[in-house]
Amino acid sequence: MLDILYRDEWLIAVDKPSGLLVHRSPIAAQEERFAVQLLRDQIGQRVYPAHRLDRGTSGVLLFALDRDIAAALGRQFESRQIDKRYLAIVRGYPAVRGQIDHPLVRRLDPIERSRGHGAGGRDSLPEDEDSETDLADIPTTADALPALTHFRCLANVELPHAVDRYPTSRYALVELRPETGRRHQLRRHLKHISHPIIGDATYGKGRHNRLFLRLFDSHRLLLACTGLGLTHPVSGLPLALKAPPSEDFRKVTRALGWHDGLLD
Repeated sequence: MLDILYRDEWLIAVDKPSGLLVHRSPIAAQEERFAVQLLRDQIGQRVYPAHRLDRGTSGVLLFALDRDIAAALGRQFESRQIDKRYLAIVRGYPAVRGQIDHPLVRRLDPIERSRGHGAGGRDSLPEDEDSETDLADIPTTADALPALTHFRCLANVELPHAVDRYPTSRYALVELRPETGRRHQLRRHLKHISHPIIGDATYGKGRHNRLFLRLFDSHRLLLACTGLGLTHPVSGLPLALKAPPSEDFRKVTRALGWHDGLLD
């Protein structure tokens, strides 16, 4: 069962575990478990995802309980009215704080390719962090779209393990607040500034990923959505949805010597 963070007559939010797809995808045709299906069966009614998270990303995942509410939430995401907070463990020592203002070329879903760009329906969801993909199989649109991410370094550590040509390896815990919601924005932006997220098999560095697997038995992308702040589409009141990083994420942060208070 999925851990329900919030529920009312119109909305429901869950804490998605790492490794779970949001919905069925041709990219992962062999998968049989999806958040949409699991939650629908769990509560006995249809649910409509308001945004998406990568398969590897854990944390807050918001659904509407009817199409009109889903559309209203979609407008908030599209107009950048949603405050999104993520935590990630990255390679190297980023600046204390900063922003990544780097346009991203949009990569299309297989469904979008077959229907034509802008077909609507499920594929019109705010992109945020979409399902895992093989970049070699995904074409791009011609034009790059604006993409902006704010970041803040919360902690760092140096480990006595040689990686590549360096005698030690450095890592950091960062808070990420994306203003836009492009596909794989956080993963691509962190790669752009040479601080890829650990556990990212597409945009990261295999040697560092394997080190975390060997040292900490970490099999996941170390990226978690820990908060969404929005306006309730019916009441008009502020709504703050929060989920602390899951235990498999915390196991790594503790092993790196970072106390749990940094994750709150």
